[in-house]
Amino acid sequence: MRNNDMNRGRPEERRRGRRDDTRDFGWDVGPGCGHGYPGRRRGRRRAGRGGDVRAAALLLLAENPAHGYQLIQEIAERSEGAWTPSPGSIYPVLQQLEDEGLIEFERVNGRNTATLTDDGNTYVEEHREELGSPWEDASRGAEGAAGREMGQALKGFVIAWRQVMHSGTADQQAKANAVVDDARKAMYRILADDES
Repeated sequence: MRNNDMNRGRPEERRRGRRDDTRDFGWDVGPGCGHGYPGRRRGRRRAGRGGDVRAAALLLLAENPAHGYQLIQEIAERSEGAWTPSPGSIYPVLQQLEDEGLIEFERVNGRNTATLTDDGNTYVEEHREELGSPWEDASRGAEGAAGREMGQALKGFVIAWRQVMHSGTADQQAKANAVVDDARKAMYRILADDES
């Protein structure tokens, strides 16, 4: 018999730290309670949740030459923190723009700095309306300042509820569930403009 024969079985039975109780709701709520909360994955934001990296890079490079890190910082600043593209999204776009002949790189202070070529300047001028202002689009989305504040408030609410479910008495747990149910109903009343 091998040593790991005891570890065989269904994956959910092998997970370290898995409890078999009625308080496992299938997701964790953040620091001290697990690895995140509903709708949020660990790691960097996935594609589609920020803005148009290509458009942002072209518009910013039309203003000034910049290296990738400067572009990341400027996008984050202009979107008021709602969108901070990762290096893994900026650098492939810069490479693609270079391949298309719209930008060229020059070594400045030890960094590869991108500059629009004449074709790049022409492209930006001809497509300026189409390029829009991607950082403004990102800051207006659900991930804008209001969305982030609401997300933090909701996360704190869920952490507190989870703590009651974990440590509270049966009576405290019932009260906490009633609060959650009341909050859900109150949200729908807001949508219905019902002040009752």
